[in-house]
Amino acid sequence: MKRFFCRCGGEVFFENHQCLKCQIAVGFDPQSMQMVALDHDKQLTYCGNGSDFGVCNWMRPANSDNPLCVACRCNRTIPNLALDDNLKRWTALEQAKKRLFFTLMQLGLPLHNGWARPGSGLLFDFLDDERSKPEHFADSFVTSGFNQGVITLNVLEADDLARAAMQAEMQEPYRTLLGHFRHESGHYYWSLLAPNASSHGDFVSLFGDPTADYASALAAYYAGGPAADWDATHISAYATAHPLEDWAETWGHYLHIFDALETAEAHSLTPAVTPQMTVAERVAAWQQVSVVLNELNRSVGRADAYPFAIGPRVIDKLELVYRVIGDLRGQP
Repeated sequence: MKRFFCRCGGEVFFENHQCLKCQIAVGFDPQSMQMVALDHDKQLTYCGNGSDFGVCNWMRPANSDNPLCVACRCNRTIPNLALDDNLKRWTALEQAKKRLFFTLMQLGLPLHNGWARPGSGLLFDFLDDERSKPEHFADSFVTSGFNQGVITLNVLEADDLARAAMQAEMQEPYRTLLGHFRHESGHYYWSLLAPNASSHGDFVSLFGDPTADYASALAAYYAGGPAADWDATHISAYATAHPLEDWAETWGHYLHIFDALETAEAHSLTPAVTPQMTVAERVAAWQQVSVVLNELNRSVGRADAYPFAIGPRVIDKLELVYRVIGDLRGQP
């Protein structure tokens, strides 16, 4: 994430609705990729989800017939706002989604909503189930996932206590809302890749057969867990569940590394990250930063922010993610 500054000189953060120094209303303009003052350009105004509900700080053209910003236009189902805490949860979902969109835009990836591009665009369903309101959603269970252009997220993933409980139950070292968004976006972008793309052959050699039966693979994973030496070849234990989950996990970590290195560079914590750097060089730079980040967390009594090791086999997989991003970048 880049650093942003108000016209008064005060630092403005990506989620801010107001400059904390001069108090002027601010928001993110996806066209300029900058935080701007609301009165700085009369051609811009807040997204309707910001002005009506306070959950979005992105701008849209003031003369647009659509009241939503480009990111909120990708919503198909929003949380049920009649339920307690769902407005707060929706805010967290939008903040994580906007961070995902910022990185995807930085990478130059195609990003269209499913209303405008049926069949290839992206939509989001933010759904409740029995765990959030048993009397409303009896016998229902919503799992986060991707299917036919739609990313579904259980609204409870935006509840810190519920997510921490799920993390403990699943024995996961890392579970974040942004991590979910990045992981599922990996499934989406793989679905956009042409079936005859040269990367498909490399995918099989690195990740395995993407057509392997998904249900049986996940059942076997949850029954027996990963192999003892999984960390030599995979970025996470869950990545061993199926080749497509390995891909999505690796894609998500590529986005983690890309965004975190940009943030570290913006704050002068690492030398300039140039486009000429190889993936291996980027990983080496990230490993230096992540060690410091983990040690800082431990210094204040927190768990490691990045509890993962990246071995040579994972670097090869990250290289394929980099190549696929290059292939997708040229798509309209």
